Amino acid sequence: MLDEGDPLFVEATMTIVREECTLATNLESSYVERWLERRNDVSALAPLWERGYVVDTIEVSGPWAILDSLRERVNEALRALEGMSVVSVHQSHAYLDGACLYFTFAGQPNGDLTTFYRHAWDAAMSEVLRVGGAISHHHGVGRNRARFVSDALGGAFTILEGVKGLLDPHNILNPGVLGLGGRTW
Repeated sequence: MLDEGDPLFVEATMTIVREECTLATNLESSYVERWLERRNDVSALAPLWERGYVVDTIEVSGPWAILDSLRERVNEALRALEGMSVVSVHQSHAYLDGACLYFTFAGQPNGDLTTFYRHAWDAAMSEVLRVGGAISHHHGVGRNRARFVSDALGGAFTILEGVKGLLDPHNILNPGVLGLGGRTW
């Protein structure tokens, strides 16, 4: 178990983990060490890319009350796409008020790869917004999610437009990012 934050919360979390794990089978620490060394290694996915698969992750977040619905709806939306092979989800960050979910998908479309990719993101983001989740977590918005920012912010988007207009009237800084000042992707 890896955790960080306020020392009191970390200790409380670790106490619960110790209590829950007392009846578990103790495995070699090498399993954890191997996972820690390789958890960000995506080289095993190269054969999929080489065979025309589209593979990506989508991280979103939301309050605890909607996470189950968020997980279910995004999974269903991605699985419904023609050519989708695999969809999975895991929780990566937890807080008192909610958590971050990482969706991973892989599909081999019959048509254009970029169109399939965009449809996957459109389907996922549509469900995130429908259940009241946030379209991002710690990776930020960027160009791909920029086209969803207006819907995510609703009426508050005009405030963002106003601030951007005041601070960057010539759209020099990251045009298109956040859905402002240029083309999104």
